[in-house]
Amino acid sequence: MGTQSANLIGGLLEQRYRVNTLLARGGMSTVYRGVDTRLERPVAIKVMDPRFSDDQSFIDRFVREARTAAQLHHPGVVGVYDQGVDRSPEGDHVFLVMELVDGGTLRDLLRERGALTPALALAVLEGVLSALGAAHRAGLVHRDVKPENVLIGRGGAIKVADFGLVRAMASANTTSDDMILGTVAYLSPEQVATGASDPRSDVYSAGILLYEMLTGQPPYSGDNPISVAYRHVNDDVPPPSEAATGSIPPALDDLVLRATRRDPALRPLDADAFLAEAQRTALGLGITPTPVPMVAASPQPDSTIRVRDDGPPTEKFSPITAATPAPTLMAPPPPPLGQQSMGPMGTRAMSRADLDANAVTARHAPIRDQSPADRYQQQRTKSRRAFIIWMSVIVVLAAAVATAAWWLGTGQWSLVPTVKGLQEQAAEQKIRDANLQFTIKQVGSNDVAPGLVVDVAPGEQQQVQRGSSVTLSVSKGKPTVPNVQPGTDFAAAQKLITDEGLQALQDQSKDNFSDTVPAGKVLTTLPAPGTQVPLNSAVVVVLSKGAAPKKVPSVVGLPHDQAFQVLQQAGFQPVDGPAQFSDQVDKGKVISTSPDAGSSVASDGNKQVTVVVSNAVVVPDLSGMSAEDATNTLKGLGLNIDVQGFFGSKHGKVFSQDTPPGTRVKPGTKITVQVFP
Repeated sequence: MGTQSANLIGGLLEQRYRVNTLLARGGMSTVYRGVDTRLERPVAIKVMDPRFSDDQSFIDRFVREARTAAQLHHPGVVGVYDQGVDRSPEGDHVFLVMELVDGGTLRDLLRERGALTPALALAVLEGVLSALGAAHRAGLVHRDVKPENVLIGRGGAIKVADFGLVRAMASANTTSDDMILGTVAYLSPEQVATGASDPRSDVYSAGILLYEMLTGQPPYSGDNPISVAYRHVNDDVPPPSEAATGSIPPALDDLVLRATRRDPALRPLDADAFLAEAQRTALGLGITPTPVPMVAASPQPDSTIRVRDDGPPTEKFSPITAATPAPTLMAPPPPPLGQQSMGPMGTRAMSRADLDANAVTARHAPIRDQSPADRYQQQRTKSRRAFIIWMSVIVVLAAAVATAAWWLGTGQWSLVPTVKGLQEQAAEQKIRDANLQFTIKQVGSNDVAPGLVVDVAPGEQQQVQRGSSVTLSVSKGKPTVPNVQPGTDFAAAQKLITDEGLQALQDQSKDNFSDTVPAGKVLTTLPAPGTQVPLNSAVVVVLSKGAAPKKVPSVVGLPHDQAFQVLQQAGFQPVDGPAQFSDQVDKGKVISTSPDAGSSVASDGNKQVTVVVSNAVVVPDLSGMSAEDATNTLKGLGLNIDVQGFFGSKHGKVFSQDTPPGTRVKPGTKITVQVFP
């Protein structure tokens, strides 16, 4: 495991993406299994080689390509969730966050089975072309179609990965105009010869992919990538039936040959056209849809598909034309320490100078016996060669003088082309044609459709130095209200909103209670998240006021224990207060509470409720009782008694009492009774 892998595993990228385990390593990137800690979602994280971190041109292109790839919503395209640059004292890491797919790659399937049956090969091809077709319709070219970028998920689902990464790498300062990036075994002739690519280049690579599935190996192989690249430009791809061990129908031979014509104009226009031809071929051969088996990714023991660069860094090489002779191949310099030498199957960077190797020069032995005529003819040939050489020198010097004069005059200047209203890619091409560089700035616009150029700085038709950079402002359309998660701090929500070109406002009258969102945190937005609104529109951030206040329930007249139960069920903490007298409430029943019934208590406030019960004593009916019994009864109730009898006797029976029965009196009240005799 490399130093970079060891440093990243267990860490967080941009304080959000946790890096867990290494999935695969290639020459330009390393892929890890990770987790999006914000959404608790497993992801695949592709971290680019550290040499790209300081290259702003690569980062700008990487961001644009990641955004474009993220717009491809197709079941056959590996989803791109996010991109970023994690900056830390240990170094910066450019990374891409992608869908984590369980399964294996087409390379794993080929290693396990070798050549595939025609039905299975066409089933895989249909899935690949379906994904490429979605990309081509969106104006995106893959440029690196190979078995390692074809993933086979659960249920045999085919997914294509790494859209746009080769194009992003091509802008890095680790390459230049004399370098081409790609996997040599699958590169189209035009990619090798000029570096140009369009949907037909992907069609060629898909044709090579079909050839390999039918035969178990690509059409060209060699000890070094230069010889393979030369074959793509100068040789026609042979029919797969010549290399296959099994029987290949002629219709499949024709399908491969049509897709791999050296002239792009003779191939299907794009992946959709190739898919239609493949489906017609399958129908004509009576081939029915075949389920694609899922294989475990190798060499790791788990079943997670590797979204990976299996090859070394992208090869650099110069254009090859059909007239270029087969080069004399020199032994390449040893690879950097720790980097294994790879064959032509991996994504590589090749120097164009490597393909300008000297052709083998025929050496003739001297002729010993020459006639005078032969010697005359030999001398005449030498004189003619000398004349041609001197004339060539004069022409070169004249051209150099003319070029210098042109450069010192108008040659060092270019006019900024007219690009307003053009699609981004068309505008980029016009800028390149004007020998200028460019940077892209995404801006919101109420009037200009997404993807169209809003402005260019310096302005159109302005004279600028050749090779200088201009800024293209590209519309991203009307902004949408961002998805601010409940519980977010107001400052964070404000930044999300202002980053979209909108204004974040706070209106306390819109704030609301919530049992789940803490007070002071974001509850929602007005308009709701995802709503498209004009640029600079106001977005009200609704904050939580915490849980709604509770009202004290009424327990007056209830027995003490029942009142406590009612208050506890309402979320309050009842406590006993001093008993009080009430001539309306019997003893042991509630007279009042503090706070009073109906009062609102904040959910985070004091929830204690004081319960006051009555200590009133109900005077019993003492009529007919003996003086002794009446005395015992009243004392048992906490009352006093005054017994008065006729003739001074206090041992008769009660025939009257001064306080009527049923009257509520305070404890200790004296009740006067009359007894007789």
